[in-house]
Amino acid sequence: MIGSWLQERLPIQLDELKELTNEPVPNHLKRWWFALGGTPAYLFVIQIITGLLLAVYYRPSAESAYESVRYITESATFGWYLRGVHRWAATLMVAAVILHQMRVYFTGAYRKPRELNWMVGMCMLICTLTLGFTGYSLVYEQLSYWGATVGANIAGGVPVVGDFIRRLMLGGDAYNVNTLPRFFVIHAAVLPMTMIFLIVVHIGIIRLQGVTEYEFEDDKDDGPEEKAKTFNFFPDHLLTELSLGLSLMVLLSFLATVFPPLLGPPADPLTTPEVIKPEWFFYVAFRWLKLFSGTAAILSMGFVVFVMFTWPFIDASIRKRTRFTEASVWIGIFGVLAIVGLTIWEAVVAH
Repeated sequence: MIGSWLQERLPIQLDELKELTNEPVPNHLKRWWFALGGTPAYLFVIQIITGLLLAVYYRPSAESAYESVRYITESATFGWYLRGVHRWAATLMVAAVILHQMRVYFTGAYRKPRELNWMVGMCMLICTLTLGFTGYSLVYEQLSYWGATVGANIAGGVPVVGDFIRRLMLGGDAYNVNTLPRFFVIHAAVLPMTMIFLIVVHIGIIRLQGVTEYEFEDDKDDGPEEKAKTFNFFPDHLLTELSLGLSLMVLLSFLATVFPPLLGPPADPLTTPEVIKPEWFFYVAFRWLKLFSGTAAILSMGFVVFVMFTWPFIDASIRKRTRFTEASVWIGIFGVLAIVGLTIWEAVVAH
């Protein structure tokens, strides 16, 4: 009866709706490492939900930010859990985006005609890292305060536009009463809306171009006929994504309960801590800055980011003009080893 009542007012045929949404999905997406694209999207939704709940109690000012985080952690009902899930979801989201970008790189899924979507993905990676940086700064504890100060000073070292970027970040020449509210607006409004726009564009391009298809030996039967090269989005792939989401929620709950985020000493602008360390995903940049002088390190990091953005075109030129058609694999392996090595170095080095 309820179904008839709804169908009378919303004349939608279920068979037509199923046909519209049931787009065939390439068979290789049954492998979890090819389904990494949905993982950061799910974690981003978790970030939005928990972030909205945390914003009920958070007060973005130098006078009250730290105490509001303390209240969330120690007094608010399930506040410790929400903060833990939000923090761990941010960590896993950064890791998932990096792994997804690596998978796309090593499988050559950025090549013609998917160059633009690779560049959109790079924008999403930068947006994700910036979300991590601004979120870490909102706690207003000693390390987050000085981490934000150091980050702004590093941005100020960029030639020509550095001073403008630093003032844009801090709302002045140095950390002041306008800085924390500015970080909050960037973290809670500007970056999430930017990310949503990028996700829509990213998925839209995928829908227009289709998913890159791969074939593997175990996709074939022992007989002469091949297995089906596609499977249904609904319910097969949807159930896979829901199972992945449930597993992630269990993992996030475990991490938030067993390894809850701690609260360090409050920010003290007059006392510089002996050790200033950023979040783990910035270890590689921090170590690079210690190895070279300020301007050289910043310019070289900017060059690396530029190469990453334009890599589809660089790779196409290498493949066209040389016989090293798979040079990208060896360059990628070297890059991954360098990133992992610098990250571990910064994590374990004595200060």
